Amino acid sequence: MNLQTIILGNTLIDYGYALVALVFFVVVFKTFQFVVLKKLQKMAEKTKTDIDDTLINIVKSLKPQFYYFFAFYLATYSISVSDLFKNITEGILLVLVVYQVITALQILIDYMIEKRIDITDDAKTDDAMLNVGKITKIILWIFGFLLILSNFGINVTSLMAGLGIGGIAIAFALQNILTDLFSSFAIYFDKPFKVGDFIKIGNDAGTVEKIGIKTTRLRTPQGEELVVSNQELTSARIQNFKQMLERRGLFSVGVTYDTSAEKLKEIPIMIKKIIESIEGVRFDRAHFKDFGESSLNFEIVYYLYSSDYAEFMNAQQEINLKIVERFEKEGIEMAYPTQTIFLKK
Repeated sequence: MNLQTIILGNTLIDYGYALVALVFFVVVFKTFQFVVLKKLQKMAEKTKTDIDDTLINIVKSLKPQFYYFFAFYLATYSISVSDLFKNITEGILLVLVVYQVITALQILIDYMIEKRIDITDDAKTDDAMLNVGKITKIILWIFGFLLILSNFGINVTSLMAGLGIGGIAIAFALQNILTDLFSSFAIYFDKPFKVGDFIKIGNDAGTVEKIGIKTTRLRTPQGEELVVSNQELTSARIQNFKQMLERRGLFSVGVTYDTSAEKLKEIPIMIKKIIESIEGVRFDRAHFKDFGESSLNFEIVYYLYSSDYAEFMNAQQEINLKIVERFEKEGIEMAYPTQTIFLKK
């Protein structure tokens, strides 16, 4: 048989080139998967996180059938094929691509749900998270199926409209629940606070005891449990005191008006020495601030190398006691509200 013999619009040489291209693309794709997988495995050995394990699972999920058919599809570009054959191969490739993409997304969804379950001890919350994962996967397959139908030339507009109306109705019915659910995801991934942190939201404050799928529970300093919706937490301004590297202290001291100018000049120096003598405290400034109604006022600022409030109050108490002792020793009188009345005959 002559190599120039034409079969179905192509010569035998053309089919030979296509076969070489098929083998070449299969080798390239398999090598690419092997190299990427090997690099990810090396990276996984050096890291403590498990996200790299998830990426490895995604790469492993790429089936040989996908590589073989994709290589076959690319190889057909070197020969002439009918429009029917081309449409069939493109349709099959689309199905395989949609399948692989949804499979990868499912692996990511399972990873996120497992991480969320690991930080909760509530069985109801865990069940809710698993149900959310199942619903999300079903939605992915539905949209993937509609995408395939649409590319096959089937009109899915009416079906999409029906799903849209049903989705809107469900969204309205579950609006608050879904908002809190997505807020819990935002809290988990953004991590504005975690269990054990002391936070303040508006006028309320407390230690985070549990981050749930709908609400977060705080233990207030008074001892009661405060339940706050996750939606409120993600839309409010939060102060996280646990993340403080140091705590700033600001207070004032007032002395009487009969204190001499010489003593007034010495007071900032005295206070500086007192604060510097206390361990874990950094002096910032001390100034004669203003003339009060019945006192000469000094403003003092210092920093405590800790975010613990009890340690802060212990330091403030020690500073106050040492100031009182030093003022007594120097004969400096603390001011207190006084009023002088002059009677005119």
